[in-house]
Amino acid sequence: QRPQMAPLVQHFVSLVKGLLERLLDYRAVMGDDSRNNRMSCTVNLLNFYKDINREGMYIRYLYKLRDLHLDCENYTEAAYTLLLHTRLLKWCEDQCSPQLMPSDFRSSQTQRQLKESLYDTIIGYFDKGKMWEEAISLCKELAEQYELEVFDYELLSQSLRQQARFYENIMKILRPKPDYFAVGYYGQGFPPFLRNRVFIHRGKEYERREDFQSQLMSQFPSALRLQSTSLPGDDICNSPLQYIQCFTVQPVLEIPPRLKNKPVPEQIINFYKSNYVQRFHYSRPVRKGSVDPNNEFSSMWIERTTFFTAYKLPGILRWFEVTNMTHSTISPLENAIETMEMTNEKILTLINQYQGDDSLPINPLSMLLNGIVDPAVMGGFAKYEKAFFTEEYTQQHPEDREKMSRLKDLIAWQIPLLGAGIRLHGKRVMDDLRPFHDRMEECFKQLKTKVEKEYGARELPEVDERRSSRPRSMLRSYRQSLISISSLGSECSTPTKPHPESFMPPESPAPRVQLRREDAGMLAEEGGEGEVKLRKSKKRKKRSSVIFIGEERERQSTLNTKRLSKKQEFRSDTNLSEPSDTPSLHSINSRSLPTITGLSLAVLPGPELDEGVDTSQRSRRDSKSLSVCVSDRTADRRSKGVINLLFKSKLSSKSSEEAKPAPEQPTHF
Repeated sequence: QRPQMAPLVQHFVSLVKGLLERLLDYRAVMGDDSRNNRMSCTVNLLNFYKDINREGMYIRYLYKLRDLHLDCENYTEAAYTLLLHTRLLKWCEDQCSPQLMPSDFRSSQTQRQLKESLYDTIIGYFDKGKMWEEAISLCKELAEQYELEVFDYELLSQSLRQQARFYENIMKILRPKPDYFAVGYYGQGFPPFLRNRVFIHRGKEYERREDFQSQLMSQFPSALRLQSTSLPGDDICNSPLQYIQCFTVQPVLEIPPRLKNKPVPEQIINFYKSNYVQRFHYSRPVRKGSVDPNNEFSSMWIERTTFFTAYKLPGILRWFEVTNMTHSTISPLENAIETMEMTNEKILTLINQYQGDDSLPINPLSMLLNGIVDPAVMGGFAKYEKAFFTEEYTQQHPEDREKMSRLKDLIAWQIPLLGAGIRLHGKRVMDDLRPFHDRMEECFKQLKTKVEKEYGARELPEVDERRSSRPRSMLRSYRQSLISISSLGSECSTPTKPHPESFMPPESPAPRVQLRREDAGMLAEEGGEGEVKLRKSKKRKKRSSVIFIGEERERQSTLNTKRLSKKQEFRSDTNLSEPSDTPSLHSINSRSLPTITGLSLAVLPGPELDEGVDTSQRSRRDSKSLSVCVSDRTADRRSKGVINLLFKSKLSSKSSEEAKPAPEQPTHF
């Protein structure tokens, strides 16, 4: 009778059905020992409440998920969970609604206070999980609020110090790469949220596949483990039993745009090799065509399966469901290119690790280098040459010429890397392994001669240490050489920071040198030795740049008294009038110094002031509103140099009979 009500009723029924299904799954796993199943059901529920815009229930289950992660010491996942709550808040002074206020943060009244408290907690979780890149981004957001919105410089300094510590941790603390595992749950015996689905799990630090698999099987005691890594058939998927498939997959590196084509240190790149990943590879070797018993590489094809997850890992869970799978085939030549690339990267990584840590054992480096340079061990890349660099292969595969050139280039680049590794090995090897090293060095000389003759010589770029104040790793040099040899000098050097903003603009070095040369005699007359001592004492004390008159006057009275006679002698010799007749300090500095209106400031008494000066004259000068701001103590000497230059110009205008010339002083520059 009312057809317009049909869509609304259908929508309501679907919502109730979806909610009941998720609630029943949640109730079924509450008594289960598996925390993973409880986390999965909790995520299903909070996503459902988010879709229907029930913020109160959504936040309630967010904190249930947070507590489950903390019980398992999943600090990174707990941080990402709380981060979902912060997205519902704004940097404003609005009062928090009751549904947005969790029980853990009842003391917070406004959204800004709650968001700030959540950020502090999340940063602590990321710190425990060694996800310092995420913590740094939150610190930057907090610092922006402290600096530009609330103007709390004390909290700003704390945030910046914390941020600096995270940057230091990234470069100095080792972060083991976690392994990733593909897990398939096949059969009708699993609950609906797992049945016939594949998930990518993120392992913990140093967790092997065997340990992960045994823990997984303990959650499902009646499940059977599939030995094959291929997709099961319908007979297994429709079976009433439980089948579990588990194997290791490799994350695919996705370099952020800001790091592309730049010489990035390996500590930074290694993080992205196992984090922020959403694509994973599993490769299985297969044989096609005629098999050469003496060279297996010529017929070794690779069947590669690529898995795409719903979200990037890590996230609010340690696993995410696979939403798409693709299959591809890698030719033997492409496989050889990938193998050479990984070998070169491995050599580079080991070299940089040994250069940074003298306590590492030498055995891994010895095994890697010897396996490449000694043909009696593994054959090195000689088998690639026999398989692909032949006239027969070139005629049968003319489309692979570019790939063959790429493989030759990788072989040529391996020689300087091996040379660097062997030199490092020679410095670290013990006396009892010296014969082993000598043989490896002899094999390398023969290999180097052969490769450079056939594929040309390659050299790692030399680093200009004068352009950079920080050490450059060999890995960065090698990557930069692959990017662009011609742009090495401009891209590898440490960029020079612009001059920080200050009240006094920076002077160019050229006028400063010229001023010193012209006025060397005058500066010497003003008491060279005392001036040097005064400058050193000022640098040590690092006092404030603007000081009211009267501070430290007694401390400098003795030194000023000694300098008074020389100053008066200088004025009499040059026939200059008293300072009151000369251009004022304000008129001189106003040409180059910015002014601050509304502030009556006075510069600390310099060497020209002393207790013997007329007090009325000093009070007149001190009472003037000098709009002068000095960036540091050096600026006092700069303004003095400007005055001396003015004196010099007046000297040139007077006749030699009226002015007594100052005695020449030798300059030492």
